Amino acid sequence: MDKLYIKLLDKNAKLPEYAHEGDAGLDLFSIDEIEILPGESKLIHTGISIELPKGTEAQIRPRSGLALKNQITVLNTPGTIDEGYRGEIGVILINHGKNTFSVEKGMKIAQMVIKPVLVVQVQKVDELSSTERGEGGFGSTGV
Repeated sequence: MDKLYIKLLDKNAKLPEYAHEGDAGLDLFSIDEIEILPGESKLIHTGISIELPKGTEAQIRPRSGLALKNQITVLNTPGTIDEGYRGEIGVILINHGKNTFSVEKGMKIAQMVIKPVLVVQVQKVDELSSTERGEGGFGSTGV
């Protein structure tokens, strides 16, 4: 099993954790107490930095409960943390709701999924292979 190394940067920081056996995402916790007004986005600090296993990335994704109950989501979802990044993990939350949302210390604010990364060789070509779909996009398959 690969290891995810975590450095706690703040006395209020908590280690990411899986809520249930078999979960894909590790819960991330806030070290901030802050309010997010309707339509506003804020950077929420986790107080941790990470060292990812070789050949992986971390994706920061919203929590479905916050989205459903409070219309709070991760603004740049999924946020990507590259293997070589060693700074603090921050989560950009946005409030799509009608009410002010209070972030509290220790609150679960997002989830972090560790995924393998495929590194490709970029090659310029004059033509691409043809497919049945072709250039159809943005609703081209109907409703």
